[in-house]
Amino acid sequence: MKIIVLGGCGYVGSVLVKKLLKKNYKIFVVDTQWFGNYLGTHKNLKILKCDIRNLKNISFKGYEKIIHLANIANDPMAELNPNLSWEVNVLTTYELITKSIRDGVKHFIYSSSGSVYGVKKEKKVTEELSPMPISIYNKTKMIAERILLSFKDQIKINIIRPATVCGLSPRMRFDLTVNLLTMQALRKRVITVFGGSQKRPNIHVEDLTDIFIHFLNNKSNSIFYNAGFENLSVLQIAKIVKKNVPCKIIIKKSNDIRSYNLDSSKLLKTGFEPKLKINDAIKQIMEAFAKNKISLKDQWQSVSWLKKIKVI
Repeated sequence: MKIIVLGGCGYVGSVLVKKLLKKNYKIFVVDTQWFGNYLGTHKNLKILKCDIRNLKNISFKGYEKIIHLANIANDPMAELNPNLSWEVNVLTTYELITKSIRDGVKHFIYSSSGSVYGVKKEKKVTEELSPMPISIYNKTKMIAERILLSFKDQIKINIIRPATVCGLSPRMRFDLTVNLLTMQALRKRVITVFGGSQKRPNIHVEDLTDIFIHFLNNKSNSIFYNAGFENLSVLQIAKIVKKNVPCKIIIKKSNDIRSYNLDSSKLLKTGFEPKLKINDAIKQIMEAFAKNKISLKDQWQSVSWLKKIKVI
């Protein structure tokens, strides 16, 4: 199988591509490499350092499937340059799906976000509920979904709505809740929680990447799938970290009101089974930190790094 992975050098992409190569798939990665390239070389791997907005002269012909991970990736990053976020996350998604159809790609898998639901009081937020985005990032994700949905009769489309991701990756991120709080505890023995009562669904990066692989061969005709398995408040997550790493928890006010319980029953009914939990991610980070395999590198803190290299 020949697969294009857009954003294949990122936090999720770096884990995903290595798994795809182990399955002997032929992979074409396109990535700006703002945060580096941790993939190495492989006989079945082709890497193009390129902004996804500049793919007009790059052919997708001969590739069967595309996994689209390349976006301005969260609320703080999107707010650095809202116009760029709309251009990359929305306009370019339109260009990519139309190009995929013209070049004969049969299957387009898109990584959206569970955050499109905004604030939900329902005990179970299923795919049947309407998105209610409240931030620039959430809105760009929702509009990109609608663009892709308009092409569902011309190409097979799967749209995955992941929870907040955690766990180790060659391209680490310490701006994600579990990863951030764990690193705070390890470095300073103090965790700062903003708000704390907001519910956040979570998913381990190993499980999320397995989901993308799962849908490469899944024959379901449905399009939308939630992907999150542990719905906990930010304060509950902090307390789990504290059980592993003795530390103090400081609570401060927050303007982030997003709160929802992501229900992934629909995904589980396709035969997918998650393997790892928040606690696994915490322990993995602890072990890597103890062995000096990870540190708080500048490029692993997305917003501050983008400001430093001045690409946004």
